Amino acid sequence: MQVFEQVESQVRSYCRNWPTVFTTAKGSRIDDEQGRSYLDFFAGAGSLNYGHNHPAIKEALLAYLAEDNVVHTLDTYSSAKRRFLETFRDLVLAPRNLDYKVQFPGPAGNNAVEAALKLARKYTGRETVVSFTNGFHGMTLGALAVTGNSMKRGGAGVPLNNAATMPYDNYLDGRTPDFLWLRSILEDPGSGLDLPAAVIVETVQGEGGINVASDEWLRGLEAVCREHDMLFIVDDIQMGCGRTGPFFSFERAGITPDIVTLSKSLSGMGLPFALTLMKPHLDVWEPGEHNGTFRGFAPAFVTATAALETFWRTDSFTADVDASATWLDGELRDIADSHPELAIATRGRGLARGLVFERPEHAGQVCKEAFANGLLMETSGAEDEVVKFLPPLTTTMAEFEEGAGIVREAVATVAKTAAEEASA
Repeated sequence: MQVFEQVESQVRSYCRNWPTVFTTAKGSRIDDEQGRSYLDFFAGAGSLNYGHNHPAIKEALLAYLAEDNVVHTLDTYSSAKRRFLETFRDLVLAPRNLDYKVQFPGPAGNNAVEAALKLARKYTGRETVVSFTNGFHGMTLGALAVTGNSMKRGGAGVPLNNAATMPYDNYLDGRTPDFLWLRSILEDPGSGLDLPAAVIVETVQGEGGINVASDEWLRGLEAVCREHDMLFIVDDIQMGCGRTGPFFSFERAGITPDIVTLSKSLSGMGLPFALTLMKPHLDVWEPGEHNGTFRGFAPAFVTATAALETFWRTDSFTADVDASATWLDGELRDIADSHPELAIATRGRGLARGLVFERPEHAGQVCKEAFANGLLMETSGAEDEVVKFLPPLTTTMAEFEEGAGIVREAVATVAKTAAEEASA
């Protein structure tokens, strides 16, 4: 462990909560160099929806590399890119009647967000982008400007401009449908808000605390965008690729965003890969106007294609996710109900779930106890008050039961400690 402390930057974070050296991984399990096996209910912050080293995806990658096929291609044509585009069109876009052009903006989610923001401003000729309380869209400057977390924003070192923050669904305790605040401000000539280029939103805020927007709120938000000629951007980087059940998290709300950002689990096995999807009339880029060296990473084309062919030919994968989500929701509600003294609430959609603690320190203590007992989890929310569940979507029922048992025990331990401290 010494070399990490001596050489690596202090910016590292996850390793501080999981102080071990990981080596191998398969499915929902990851092992360290001491030979200990952990259940992984974090899944690379949602980058491993199909688990670690899924055999069908790994086999496709190994076969591609063994034949000395191209790896780095900038944005030149390749057989790997062609096959990905054909598969994405036929298995994802066409069955959902979605007509999008596909842009490869760079390797990571923030690349997809930066391209979306830049395109919205170029197309509309306007500057402001509306985002929402507790939203998270990345750590580069444009993405940070539309991110809510003050700690992350504070690292920018410069003013974060050309953005306006509005209340997310239920931020105002449901007193008024929150999208109406945006409508009223847009219609008020004294509000001081110039007509925005776009709105960017997550249907479920992962880093923000597993906050779930209702279908009604999303439809209302889309309607406001249409009324005022603003582009509607959905950031599906963490909640896409089946995390909430359907491939896109916005499908069940019956909305059609103008621009969609995808990354994380898109490659199928944790390789860097991102897309910015846009309605065809929005594709106003000049050749080379937005580019990047690593936007043609052929191994990710290969693994993404294999993931789509393995999981998205039918609706059965969505049905499996829905069934697992229903079971997990019931378990978490039971855990919360078992400890009224901790004032725990539950949130979530699909296999993005959260236990929300009235005292934020309890969430961190639960994650620490879980790690000690062989389960990887993390916190989220403005005050790290939420224990976040992002298990691989391929987790077996036996593994879910094992993980839920560890969480149940961890919560009981924290409750016991809290009671002892209160009575001391």
